[in-house]
Amino acid sequence: MNSSNPSSDEEPGGVRLQKVLAGAGFGSRRKCEELIDHGRVSVAGVPVEVQGMRVDPQNDVIRVDGKRIAAPMGTVVIAMNKPPGVLTAMSDDRGRRCVGDLLADSPLAALATGLFHVGRLDSDTDGLLLLTNDGDLGHLLTHPSFGVNKTYVAKVQGELRTADIAKIGKGILVDDRVVEVSKPRLRASRTGESVIELTIHEGRKHVVRRLLANAGFPVLTLTRTKFGSVDVVGLSNGAMRQLDDGEISALFDSVENESNEGQSLNT
Repeated sequence: MNSSNPSSDEEPGGVRLQKVLAGAGFGSRRKCEELIDHGRVSVAGVPVEVQGMRVDPQNDVIRVDGKRIAAPMGTVVIAMNKPPGVLTAMSDDRGRRCVGDLLADSPLAALATGLFHVGRLDSDTDGLLLLTNDGDLGHLLTHPSFGVNKTYVAKVQGELRTADIAKIGKGILVDDRVVEVSKPRLRASRTGESVIELTIHEGRKHVVRRLLANAGFPVLTLTRTKFGSVDVVGLSNGAMRQLDDGEISALFDSVENESNEGQSLNT
């Protein structure tokens, strides 16, 4: 996470913790001091035991009752339902339609400065794409070591059976490395076609298409429905919305929780 060592009360820099808590909506400074006294506040994972601690609200990870308070000021995250055929790029020198064009034509165009896409979706893949101006968040969401969950729905050739779903759930070999698949679920099956939902933790190029093809079920259409704690529900094709502070904090938390789960599984 993007956290630093909390400042002590004697250090000249930083903001008093109770002021930060009050500014985040936890009541008066006196009420916030009571939260600290009752051991309900932590900074950088360490319970706060003294009053007057100074913190950097832009970088220190501050929690109340285990829940992270609002993300750093100025952080913008946009959730977009990318249509098929649109490039995951902020601009294209060949004039092809890209997500930067969708943003420029939207009511959120004023937020475009400094935004970049978090990872990418293939041109033929539609669904949830995140845009942000926070480089640290972008790194946390895309670096393989953090293993952030991404959920997809794929229509494939062939009729998936229970045994096929179980096989996919055990992981599929792609380029001499197994792609771990979580919660594969058959959503529909009819003559010649099936619809499967699955969650993966990595972002190799075309990885979902390749793992399903290797399992014997080539992809016909592919949609990403969830990235970390954010899902595409409520967004029509080509639509987008700005995440609020609580949703951004939950997105940071989804990185922490999933990376911690991964560490515990590997020990």
